[in-house]
Amino acid sequence: MRKIFDDESPAIVAMVPFGREMRQAHFNFASSYTPLNHGSFGAYPSCVREYQRRLQEDTEAKPDTFIRFIYPKLLQEAREAVAPLLGAETDEVVFVPNALTAVNVVLRNLAYHDGDIILYFSTIYDACLKTIQSLEETTRVRGHSIELVYPVEDELIIERFRKAILEIQGQGMSVKLAMFDTVLTFPGVRFPWERLVPICREYGILSCIDGAHGIGHLDLHHITHVKPDFFISNCYKWLMVPRGCTVLYVPYRNQSLIRTTYPTAEGFEPLSQREAQSQKSYFVNLFEKVSTIDTTPYICVIEALRFRSQVCGGEERVRGYCINLAREGGELMAAMMETEVLENKTGTLRYCCFTNVRLPLEVTQVPQGEKDAGKIPAAEAKAVADWITLMSVEDFDTFIATRYYAGAFWARLSSQIYLDRTDFEWAANVLLDLCGRVKKGIRPTNR
Repeated sequence: MRKIFDDESPAIVAMVPFGREMRQAHFNFASSYTPLNHGSFGAYPSCVREYQRRLQEDTEAKPDTFIRFIYPKLLQEAREAVAPLLGAETDEVVFVPNALTAVNVVLRNLAYHDGDIILYFSTIYDACLKTIQSLEETTRVRGHSIELVYPVEDELIIERFRKAILEIQGQGMSVKLAMFDTVLTFPGVRFPWERLVPICREYGILSCIDGAHGIGHLDLHHITHVKPDFFISNCYKWLMVPRGCTVLYVPYRNQSLIRTTYPTAEGFEPLSQREAQSQKSYFVNLFEKVSTIDTTPYICVIEALRFRSQVCGGEERVRGYCINLAREGGELMAAMMETEVLENKTGTLRYCCFTNVRLPLEVTQVPQGEKDAGKIPAAEAKAVADWITLMSVEDFDTFIATRYYAGAFWARLSSQIYLDRTDFEWAANVLLDLCGRVKKGIRPTNR
């Protein structure tokens, strides 16, 4: 396997401290902007941006030469670089533009029969749910949701998962595939996916892991030991690769299930012809060129890993800083707002780069039009949460994801190497200001 970095490359460990100095030295945010929502769209350093621009310039200088001959070699090198982060072999990983594309590739390649079920949790990413709903209109498969309301213990998740499988089987149906996350989108919490995969195997269920918040966020070297059937992870979020770039892991044992890309492209071969190829080469070739799009983000993986290794000190150091800052920053915000961070009794939710902090607002079930001093009518709660998010953008030049969830208002913030405690302190003051306005009666309807 090709080395990601030459031995002669100088190791430049933490020349710039993590936090605001890192933000100013290596990232491209506007000086007025405070980036508190890395988890949605990610961000990448200047060196990766410059590398991508050089690739784009090379493409435009000699389009056929680059796209037909140079790009495939660089793509191979990028797959070689990313595979070890998943503990995988190079030919078990391919790139697609985004996680939703990968989800559609997996779900739409499967054959479904009467009684087949896709099992998922109520915390599923909304677009993944809509994909399942779309399949319900065009195939015989049906979806089944397991309800979760956080905070919840991992043991209860395991219990409800197994119970749902047995109930479905008891009704004469079969769980074809189960889909679940590594880290939830909202609330942003760690999910016990490693414990659910063996249960899937026990019952002969395919497991599809939505690891959108995975690579660059969690240590995933153990994937091949956990043995999910499919694993999907965005590189443009936490690995600091340009948008969009997602890695799709399909172990050799399951590659025969992936017959086509979406959209179907020139790599597709009818069954009679692909039987003459090795399944490994067919799978890799299938994804080498899927329509004509800008695929330079895929081959920026090596430059992103170089930055994380030589400038940041490696994956473990990045993870450690981000997870610790999320914990400390969330606790600081909760103390300032006199509220709490979202956590369960066993403390398993916060082993990730998100923090979820409750806002100091109370909700009342009193009907609209009636007054309940300083409290928010439940019917207005979603609109108020959306308004707080919008005001964070318009009045403070940031984005604080705020939702009304499980009877309370919660803000989800992302940690990253370009943030420090002062950013979380500032965020708490922003939320205190906006909550103060809400308590005074400034609402979406009468601003």
